[in-house]
Amino acid sequence: MCSATHLNPCKQKRYALATRRNSRSELTRCGGAPQGFTIVELLVVITIVGILVSLLLPAVQAARTAARRTQCANNLKQIGLALTNYHDSFGTFPSGYLTGVGPSGADTGPGWGWCSLVLPYMEQGAVWNAIDFSVPIERAPSVVTQTIPTLLCPANELLWQWWPAEVLDTNGNPTRLICKVGFAPYVGVMGSNDLTPVGDGLFFRNSSIRLQDIVDGTSQTIAVGERAYVLGEATWVGAVTGASLFPDPDEGEIAVQTLKPSSGMVLGHVGNNNGPNSPTSEINQFYSLHGPGVNFLFADGHVAFLPASIDYSTYQALSTRNGGEAISSTGN
Repeated sequence: MCSATHLNPCKQKRYALATRRNSRSELTRCGGAPQGFTIVELLVVITIVGILVSLLLPAVQAARTAARRTQCANNLKQIGLALTNYHDSFGTFPSGYLTGVGPSGADTGPGWGWCSLVLPYMEQGAVWNAIDFSVPIERAPSVVTQTIPTLLCPANELLWQWWPAEVLDTNGNPTRLICKVGFAPYVGVMGSNDLTPVGDGLFFRNSSIRLQDIVDGTSQTIAVGERAYVLGEATWVGAVTGASLFPDPDEGEIAVQTLKPSSGMVLGHVGNNNGPNSPTSEINQFYSLHGPGVNFLFADGHVAFLPASIDYSTYQALSTRNGGEAISSTGN
């Protein structure tokens, strides 16, 4: 009987191949070879992957939200440094906005706001040098449509980073475009209400508040807060003379339907029993996209996230510079 070793090389190769095939066939019949995934096993794997993804996505979203909130707080800290340096240079904080006042008490311009005045202290000297502060905003060059990187909260995802300052009728319908201005979601705190052009906060028309004027204490007085685009427009430029603010539902704005003056372009108030992120906020109040609350810069330079649940009397007390209220620390 011939063995495989007595075959010629070609026959030896065929013999070896046949032997391996027979071995595999035998393993298959005996259940020794893998059969691949069954439909049930595949469905189980898909289900497990789906569960893992559903668990992971909220964590990713939470981390992203926290990062955006932190970046926004850092922006406000940069604003705080700029305000401090401005005060060191001039002995006062910048005016809420600069304007002449007519016989009827109406603004006559030019309207440049507090944020435009501190541009040199935010490493924006080129933008500041391009502005003639004696010229009304609407007659300024296209610099006013620019956006400032440190004045853009990352939670505000905008298609357009400028918006139109318009003359509006009593129903909020635009009748004339005055100019376009660059978006910035940070506005100065006018105070506890907006009933008069002169507020009880740090910023208002032609204001010149000094540190010693903040009798309530710089760590207990808010200076600047957020206004997300979903509530309404804001800008770093100033208060465009003759313009008004009115929420536009077509743009996704959620503020109550109330006409507000152009001072609201750079200033905000905490009146009408509306706390941070209140669903009944007016277009010239404070709102964020960081969850139930708003980032605020305080006069001493620290930043705190004031929750929507904050006691309203405390919130209102924080908005005034010399109300004499006793309040606890807001943290850092």
